[in-house]
Amino acid sequence: MSEPVYIIGVGRTDFRRNLRKKGKTIRNLIVEAGAAAIADAGIEPSAIGAAMVGNFAAGLFAHQLHLGAFAAEIDPALRGLPTMHVEAACASGGVAVLSGARQIMGGLSDVVLVIGVEQQKTMPPQEGSEVLSAAADYSEERATYGDFLFPKLFARIAQVYAERYGLSEEQLAKVAVKNIAHAHLNPLAQMREADLTLERARVASDANPIIAPPLKVSDCSQITDGAAALVLCSESFFRKLRPRHASRLRGFGHTTDYLSLERKEIPSFPIAAKAAAQAYAMAGIGPQEIDGAEVHDCFSISEIVQYELLGFAAAGGGVALLESGATALPSGRCPVNAGGGLVGDGHPVGATGVRQVVEAHQQLTGQAGARQIAGAKHFLTCNIGGSFTTTVVTIWEGAQGVT
Repeated sequence: MSEPVYIIGVGRTDFRRNLRKKGKTIRNLIVEAGAAAIADAGIEPSAIGAAMVGNFAAGLFAHQLHLGAFAAEIDPALRGLPTMHVEAACASGGVAVLSGARQIMGGLSDVVLVIGVEQQKTMPPQEGSEVLSAAADYSEERATYGDFLFPKLFARIAQVYAERYGLSEEQLAKVAVKNIAHAHLNPLAQMREADLTLERARVASDANPIIAPPLKVSDCSQITDGAAALVLCSESFFRKLRPRHASRLRGFGHTTDYLSLERKEIPSFPIAAKAAAQAYAMAGIGPQEIDGAEVHDCFSISEIVQYELLGFAAAGGGVALLESGATALPSGRCPVNAGGGLVGDGHPVGATGVRQVVEAHQQLTGQAGARQIAGAKHFLTCNIGGSFTTTVVTIWEGAQGVT
């Protein structure tokens, strides 16, 4: 990596809130998360040289675009800042993080503010599902699959996986149960007070209906309002500031596949796996050296597939890894989605990739509280857009030499 990139501050909002009911808008989310990250970094806002805003569909959900302008409302010193709105469906946040990191790596800025944001609780679920369908190949796949397009796309992935390797509804349910249990340890998680037992998750009922066989409501991520933010900086700025808590980008990968699911290789997704290979190669480490991970569990099957494409398990071995307890707190070898993931913490689409990196930083700096992974040295995030269309994998490590 030409120029090391550090995280020196993070912030996020409470994902359980409904902004519309509180009379607030996406503007408030951007300002709250951004201000929290700057305060956490302990820097003057005037030190920031650029800002990235990751967002998927604010123009449809909230009738608001031109989101970079709201960065100026965090502090008057940010007025005049160059900003960029980054969109890559559910990977918008991850791509925003890489866009900010590349500003530093390219020597364009010493300090970059990255914010991911989405306000989704602005319309009924079916209308919201229609907005999310824009992340698929809408003109072709909407005609084939109909309403609630994304649950049906991931149900298709689950069906192919089951045909090839075997997969039960109880095994899918174990992903959701694990991640809801992890959310209980996260004071800002959307589902921190949810009660989900394995029996409730594996059996279809009025409270947990099948939405697209074999997926039930409990297999699906949340509809969420939220934002997360990072302050990234260069090595020279890091050395001058000498922050108390910092983490460093060790490696990353970023790939884009065909938009339509049926044009991809299900369930191996080699283009997505290529992003992981890029990240490991840049970091100079392998899957066995990852101490914790945040993966994109938009649906329960998604987490199982990512165990395999990230190299945590061999092809067809994801279920066995899950059932071994290796990915669960408190004693798993590599806890996955310790913050609750998309199922437990929430999925404000444009914020998710940034929120994953916030979790990485907190884990690596010992600030994760009750969900802390003991001795975590290397942490991986995997942010997916569409049906494994855009994939962003990052690997982080605790920064050395800080006081």
